[in-house]
Amino acid sequence: MEIRSLENIDFETLFDGFSKAFSDYEVHFDKSEVRSMLTRRGYDQELSFAAFEGTDIVAFTLNGTGLFDGVPTAYDTGTGTIKEYRGQGLAGKIFNYSLPYLRQAGIRQYLLEVLQNNHRAISIYRQMGFSPTREFDCFKQSISEITDPQRLNHCANLKIGPVEVDTVRKCQPFCDFNPSWQNGIESIERGIEGLTCLGAFIDDNPVGYSVFDPATGDLTQIAVKREFRRQGIASRLLNEVLKRMATDFVKIINVEADNQSLPAFLQSRNISLMNKQFEMTMDLT
Repeated sequence: MEIRSLENIDFETLFDGFSKAFSDYEVHFDKSEVRSMLTRRGYDQELSFAAFEGTDIVAFTLNGTGLFDGVPTAYDTGTGTIKEYRGQGLAGKIFNYSLPYLRQAGIRQYLLEVLQNNHRAISIYRQMGFSPTREFDCFKQSISEITDPQRLNHCANLKIGPVEVDTVRKCQPFCDFNPSWQNGIESIERGIEGLTCLGAFIDDNPVGYSVFDPATGDLTQIAVKREFRRQGIASRLLNEVLKRMATDFVKIINVEADNQSLPAFLQSRNISLMNKQFEMTMDLT
C-alpha cells in the first residue's frame, strides 16, 4: 500500500474509489453530482491524497484550496475509506502525510465540517489539533410541505428575475453572516454553470437575491437587504426558487446557528431543522 498525491489521477479512478467508500451509506452520488461537488468546493488534485492498493484507491482525502476569511485554506471536501480497509487508521495516515505538502504550498489553515452527533469523529479531530469555530444549522423539507406565509406583504414595484453572478457578489453585504466554504461566493463562482441566480429589485435597485442548484435542491444563499426586510421579499424569492427546483425537496445547509433571521424565516415556512454541524479549523502555521 502506498500513500500519494491524486495529481494525474483520472476522474474515473477517483469516482470508483469514492463510490466504493460510500457504498454502504444511505446517500449515493452519481458522477455528475461528484463532479459538481468537486468543482464548487475547489478540488485541488495536487494537494489531495489517497492510499492506493496497486492502482486502486482504498482511502482518500479530497482537498479544496482557496482563501477563507482572507487566509490560504485547505478544505476537507471529502474523506472516505473502502469498508474492507477501515479500522487501519488510513484517514489519519493520509492526513499526516499531507501536512508537509499543504504547508509547502502556503496553506495556513485546514477547515472542515462535521455533524455534531458524530462524537467519535469530533474527538478524533480534536486530538489532531482541530478546534470548533462555528455551529451550523441545516434545514430540509419536501416542497409539498412548505407553507405559504400567513400574511404576505407586497412591494408594488418588486421585480424578480435572473441575474449574473457579478450581481450576487455585489449583494454579499446583504448576508448576516459569512457563508461556509461550500456556500461562499467563491464556491458559487466556481460552480456557476450548475447554479441559478435570482435578484429582487425595486426601481432597478437590488434589494435581495437567491442562488440555488435546481438539480440537487440546494438553496445556497438567500438574503434581503436589511432595510427592506419584513416586506415579503424573501418569501417571494423562495417561491420563485421552489418553482424552478427539479427535486421534490429543498435543503439549506450551514446556516450560522447564532443568526436569528434566516432560521426564523425558514421555520415560518415549515422548513425543518435537519441536523447540526460544527465548523472546525486547524492552524498550519
